[in-house]
Amino acid sequence: MRVRTLKSALKLLASCLLGLALAWPSAARAQDRPIIKNPGDHVRYSVEIEPHLAAGFLWPVGGDVGFGPGVRVNIPLVDNGFVPTINNNVAIGFGFDWLHYNGCWRNYAYYNCSNANSFWFPVVMQWNFFFTPRWSAFVEPGFAMYYVDWGNDCYNVVRPNGTIETICGYGPGHSHFQFDPVFTVGGRFHASEKVAITGRIGFPYFSIGVSFLP
Repeated sequence: MRVRTLKSALKLLASCLLGLALAWPSAARAQDRPIIKNPGDHVRYSVEIEPHLAAGFLWPVGGDVGFGPGVRVNIPLVDNGFVPTINNNVAIGFGFDWLHYNGCWRNYAYYNCSNANSFWFPVVMQWNFFFTPRWSAFVEPGFAMYYVDWGNDCYNVVRPNGTIETICGYGPGHSHFQFDPVFTVGGRFHASEKVAITGRIGFPYFSIGVSFLP
């Protein structure tokens, strides 16, 4: 009796695996079908929450690559965006990013800033384009307020002749708030209707993270 039950279970399992194997190509093709010319044919979400890791390499006063965590929250405003004949939407995005640097440029000399940090608060317009159920892309123009914290009060300055001079008393004096333009482009791989892998590159940083689309 147990042998028959085991054989029946194995047959059922084999049938399920065979069915999945036969259905997989059709499901993959369905996920790869082009939808850019189908306005509104994309996942519906009330907000996009995207925690990520960022690398800043275009910061004007950063002589090194900065790394740190961040988060972006995007709220859809218009379901069919500026071009109503294609599959797109427009959202407004708010974010926070913390980038830590081990070097900085001041007065055309390289300073060893062991605790240089920048804290970014971007506000962007996110224009999304949905190409297939799995792939979408976006552009993000906007602006950001950021705070520069030079950390410790002493710097090792490499002079043009190669000598190293330690200067103190300038660290906190260089800490300040500033506004800068922001422009990035990016894309998403939609692993499901509610979860996507999101990457972007531009000014002020490159980021990779996970988007949750409730």
